[in-house]
Amino acid sequence: GGGIFPRSAKRIAISPEMKARFDLQADHLTPNELINALLKAPVDLIWNGGIGTYVKASFESHADIGDKANDALRVDGCDLRAKVIGEGGNLGMSQLARVEFGLHGGACNTDFIDNAGGVDCSDHEVNIKILLGDVVSAGDMTVKQRNTLMGEMTDEVGELVVANNYMQTGALSLAEYRARTHLAEYQRLIVDLEGRGKLDRTLEFLPSDEVLAERAAKEQGLTRAELSVLISYSKIDLKEQLLASSVPDDDYLARDMQGAFPQRLTEQFPEAMARHRLKREIVANQIANDLINHMGITFVQRLCESTGMSAADVARAYVVMRDVLHLPHWWRQVEALDHQVPAELQLRLMSELMRLGRRATRWFLRSHRSGLDAGAVAAFFGPRIAALGVRLDELLQGEPRQDWEERFRAYTEAGVPELLARVVAGTNHIYTLLPVIQAAEVTAQDPLEVAATWFAAGDVLDLAWYQQQLNQLPVANAWQALAREAFRDEVDVQQRTITIAMLNLSEAPSDPEARLSLWLERHRAAVERWRGLLVDLRNASGQDYAMYSVASRELADLASSSA
Repeated sequence: GGGIFPRSAKRIAISPEMKARFDLQADHLTPNELINALLKAPVDLIWNGGIGTYVKASFESHADIGDKANDALRVDGCDLRAKVIGEGGNLGMSQLARVEFGLHGGACNTDFIDNAGGVDCSDHEVNIKILLGDVVSAGDMTVKQRNTLMGEMTDEVGELVVANNYMQTGALSLAEYRARTHLAEYQRLIVDLEGRGKLDRTLEFLPSDEVLAERAAKEQGLTRAELSVLISYSKIDLKEQLLASSVPDDDYLARDMQGAFPQRLTEQFPEAMARHRLKREIVANQIANDLINHMGITFVQRLCESTGMSAADVARAYVVMRDVLHLPHWWRQVEALDHQVPAELQLRLMSELMRLGRRATRWFLRSHRSGLDAGAVAAFFGPRIAALGVRLDELLQGEPRQDWEERFRAYTEAGVPELLARVVAGTNHIYTLLPVIQAAEVTAQDPLEVAATWFAAGDVLDLAWYQQQLNQLPVANAWQALAREAFRDEVDVQQRTITIAMLNLSEAPSDPEARLSLWLERHRAAVERWRGLLVDLRNASGQDYAMYSVASRELADLASSSA
C-alpha cells in the first residue's frame, strides 16, 4: 500500500495501509505535509540521510536553525514518536532537539557519533599508509606489494572500525544507565573541564547546575546527546594529557598501539611500527579510547579527585589493572551476550566490571604513590591473581560466601555463562586479592594461606557488611564522595594490617582457625568494642557520615593495637 512519490507532486493519495502504519487520517497530503507527518509517525527508527535540519526543540524558532529550505517540514523534538533517531547526515537535528527528544524517552546520539565510522576509517588508513610508506622507503617492500596488501586488509580494517564504534556507543549506553544515579559525578566533570578552559558549557548546550539539580530531583540523568559531547571532550582531554606525559614512551604501555593495526601488520613489521612517526599520538589515542569506553566518562576525573594523582598516573594504573585482571576477556564475554540476554542485564554486568576496575585501579594508585613500573607490576601481580582468582569462592566465608552464591545463582539463571557469572558475582572481593598478594610478599608466606587468613579476619569482624554500608552511603557533594572513598580505603588498610598481625604471631599454629582464635583472645577488648559499634550501626535509624567517621577510627585503633 505504499509507494515512491516525487517531491514535485501536487498531492499524494494516502492509502489505507499508509494511514494505518503511520497513524494518518487525511486522504491526500502534499509532499511536505506527508514528510512532516512521517517524522511524527510512531515507528521504531527514523534514519536521516538527507541534507538539512529536520527537527528543532519546541522552544527554538525556525530562524534559530538557519535552514530556511526545510522550515515547512521541520518538527519539534517533543513531537517525535520514533523510538530511535539515527543521523546519517550532518545536523539532521539541532542539539537542543536531541536533548528534548531524549528527555521525552527517545534514543539518539549525535551526528558526529553516528558518523564516526568514516573518520575512524580515515585514521586507520593514514596510520597504515605511513607505516607501509616507511617499509617501502627502506626497500623491504615494493609499491605494488604495498598496494596489494592494502587491498587485502580492507575487511580487517573494517572490523577494527566497527569494533571501535561498537565500544563507543556501548560506552554511551553505560553512561546513560549510570547517569541517572551518579549525576553528581558528571556535574563535577563538567565543572572541571569548564574550569580548565577545555569546555564551553553554553556553546555545547550542556545543562546548567540549576537544570542538573532539577533533573536530579526528577531522577533524570543526562541524555545520550549530552553524553556524546562529554565523551568526546573527555577523550580529547585525556589524549592531550597523555601526550604531555611519559605514558606513550613506556614500552609496556606502548603495546596498546598494536590494537590500531591489523594483526598481520603487527606480526610482520614490529620494528617499523616501533619507529612510526605518529607512535606517541597513536598510543595516547588507543589508551584514552580504551579507558573511557570501558571505564566510563567520569573515571579519570573521579580518580584524580580522590587520589590527587594525575590523569597520566590514572591511565598507567588502569592499563596495569586491566591486564592483571584480564578484563578485556570478560568484556568480550559480556559483548558476546548481545541478543541472548536483555540489554539491561548486559549493562549491569559491565557496571559490575567497571566497579571492580575502578577499585583495583585506585588500589594500584594508592599503593604505588612513588611511581608505578607498569611492566614490572603487571608481571608480578598477573600470575598471582590468576592463581588465587580461581579459588575465590572457596576462600570466601560466612555472609560473603552466601552473597557470592546468591549472585552467582541469579546470574546463571538469567542466562549468563557460568565462568562469567563466577567472576561478576565476586567483583566485591576480587580486588581484595591485590592487598592479599602484597601481604603475602611482606610476610613471605603462601598467598593461599594469607588469603584464607584475610577472609577469616573479614568474616569474624563483619568487614564485608561494613563495606556494604559504606557503599550505600548517599553522596550529595564532592566532599562526601571523597569521605566515602577514604572510609573504604581505610577498611582495606586496616584489614591488611590485621591479617599481617595474625600471620606474624610467632607462637601461632599453622591452622588458620587456631591462629584466628589466638588473635581474638589477645585482642578481646578491642574486638568486643568494634562488635558493639557494629551493633549500634545496625540499629541506627539512618546513615550519617559522622557515624562512619567514628567507626573508621575504632577500626584503626583495633588494627593499631593488633600491630
